[in-house]
Amino acid sequence: MARQISVALLYPGDRAMRDRADPGESRFVALFDAFGAAGISAEPAVYHDDFADEVAMQLRRLDGVLVWCNPMEGGRRRDRLDAMLRDLAQAGVLVSTHPDAILRMGTKDVLVEVCDLPFGSDAVRVDTLDQLAEELPGRLRGGARVLKQYRGSSGIGVWRVEAIAESPQLRVRHAQRGSEEEVMGMPALLQRLAPYFEPANGGHMIDQTWQPRLVDGMVRAYLVGDRVAGFGLQAINALCPARGDEPPPPVGPRLYHAADLPQFQYLRRMLETRWVELLRQRVGLPYEQLPMLWDCDFMFGEPTPTEPERYVLCEINVSSVSPFPPSAIGPLVAAMSANLKAGGRVQAKTDGRRQ
Repeated sequence: MARQISVALLYPGDRAMRDRADPGESRFVALFDAFGAAGISAEPAVYHDDFADEVAMQLRRLDGVLVWCNPMEGGRRRDRLDAMLRDLAQAGVLVSTHPDAILRMGTKDVLVEVCDLPFGSDAVRVDTLDQLAEELPGRLRGGARVLKQYRGSSGIGVWRVEAIAESPQLRVRHAQRGSEEEVMGMPALLQRLAPYFEPANGGHMIDQTWQPRLVDGMVRAYLVGDRVAGFGLQAINALCPARGDEPPPPVGPRLYHAADLPQFQYLRRMLETRWVELLRQRVGLPYEQLPMLWDCDFMFGEPTPTEPERYVLCEINVSSVSPFPPSAIGPLVAAMSANLKAGGRVQAKTDGRRQ
């Protein structure tokens, strides 16, 4: 008889969390239950650099691991974790999302890579503060811009910058929750952004044109491999500007929907039939390295005569996609099982070793 497939769900935590190894205190209770219902053994792999070797030993005896860990959070980085995951993948463990796929898809550099594709927009890589000081004023004459650090999460390192008419001052707002709009000159802005140009933080930023229809909200498409598994709709984004003398509106919640939500079937069709493949080819990602679970944030673009519905890529999340709609759970479990079996990682032997 074929042995049971075994997977881990990896997420950050402390020693006490790891010792308890309790799926019930994680964010993924429903996913653990779904794996169990499908006959797949799923266990928590609570991770911290302090006990990375212990986690590696745990994962080496399993068939696959699904990873939820932000690239930079609370002063932590993923360098040691990524090295461990690469070693595991080399040893035959199915790792999703693989660190190499994150580097190809999950940084803001992807906005420059796809700027000429149907879902792209005007986006420029800025490698130094001097380059930013020289080029930004000219781009601001064409309208507001959004400056984004190389990689991050929760709006950290994402700044909306707008010129003030007949003034050398700029209107600036950080997308990090709790930030307020500020007025400052170019020297103050450069000082504020200087840390993002440090080598440890990627050494560059991405300058993307502002999309005026961001006030209409943002849609997040959740994908399992190359298929849409659900949507998240956020009516008010952190960078929505103030209207007149009123303060900017507070950030709204993200509402989750199944993949068959009528209003986004055009977006679903484009992703599944063209856009995912265009993206994959442009960034040079092998099909088999498409993440098990990932998402694309789209802004609403200005319609054109040939595109009555236009969507503009804002970012791609592949390193810690959570929360996600319940509709993604079934496809994720099925895809993980199918990939493990198709990849020859599960063999019909009683000794429990992978091929």
